[in-house]
Amino acid sequence: MPTNLQSRARFIAGLILLLVGCWVLQGFIESLIWSVVLALATWPIYFRLSTLSLFQRNETWIALGLTLLIGAIILIPLAFGIGLLVQEIQNLNQLLSKAQHFGLPAPAWLETIPIVGEWAKKYWNNILGSAEAANASLQWFSTGSVIQHTNSLVSEFLLRFVNFVLILLVLFFIYQHGKGLGCNVLDSSRKLFGEKGYRYTVHALTALCSTVNGMLIIGLGKGLLMGPGYALAGLSNPILLGILTGFFAMIPFAAKLIFSACSIVLLADGNLVEGTGLFVYGITLTMIADNYVRPSLIGSAVKLPFIWTLLGIFGGMETWGLLGLFLGPALMAVLMSIWRDWIDTLTKIDFYDENLAD
Repeated sequence: MPTNLQSRARFIAGLILLLVGCWVLQGFIESLIWSVVLALATWPIYFRLSTLSLFQRNETWIALGLTLLIGAIILIPLAFGIGLLVQEIQNLNQLLSKAQHFGLPAPAWLETIPIVGEWAKKYWNNILGSAEAANASLQWFSTGSVIQHTNSLVSEFLLRFVNFVLILLVLFFIYQHGKGLGCNVLDSSRKLFGEKGYRYTVHALTALCSTVNGMLIIGLGKGLLMGPGYALAGLSNPILLGILTGFFAMIPFAAKLIFSACSIVLLADGNLVEGTGLFVYGITLTMIADNYVRPSLIGSAVKLPFIWTLLGIFGGMETWGLLGLFLGPALMAVLMSIWRDWIDTLTKIDFYDENLAD
């Protein structure tokens, strides 16, 4: 069999095996990508620790410690948030139970809302103002739909937790073998696609790292700025609320869940000015951070124009969900590098043609 035919056969067989492998691992591909993203973002920390004389020849323990630390950083705020959510659900259940027995009249501040105040008060009283209206409105609570939704939510949570454990396991493996894997990826890019392919790979990795760094900076900054806002609004535990907001702020617009809930609590207590002010302050801060600061931090690291960074973030999230927050800017960075190389090539060709014409 000729050599070129053997090469084609090996290529086709390898491609088929690769596709079969992706099909087998299709349920875990997202978890594997998350592990790679976390490893790239935290690799400078791991590399710095491994070079210290105190930790030399203890790379396994460094990898294990850093993996557990990352797991704790993610799980502890999440557990705290879930605890607050469960507490609020219990309070809501008690409130609804009271409404079914005695009704729940509209709060006084509802009528003071301009333009829609009278309509809002009337609508509230129609659905919750009396025990009969509340029972009619909340009749679906007595059906099995709530139990079904609760069971579905618990199953989804357990599935996500198992995937998170898998992410940490793969992350630990990457820490242990990351040097060799990184060298193999870069060497393969150079051999397959030349120096330009090597540069594209570096740009993609840089975009991933800068996206994670920008996410952390945005989360930290928004948490620090929202903490005083909670304190001025008169909420208890403003430090804890600021930490929780900073954690959710790493995801674009997710911090709205925290300060919007706090604003609703203030409004329900009759604090119209504080609740409205906190919501406006949070929305303004979120719009500035997610639409201007975050794209600037990411784009400056890879020399990516602001508009393409912004489109990469939101387009990636729309296509791939939360994972697209990292993959979108990386893809835009590679496409921009290809575009610049193409423009340079055309410029050189035009210059060569002009010299020949002269």
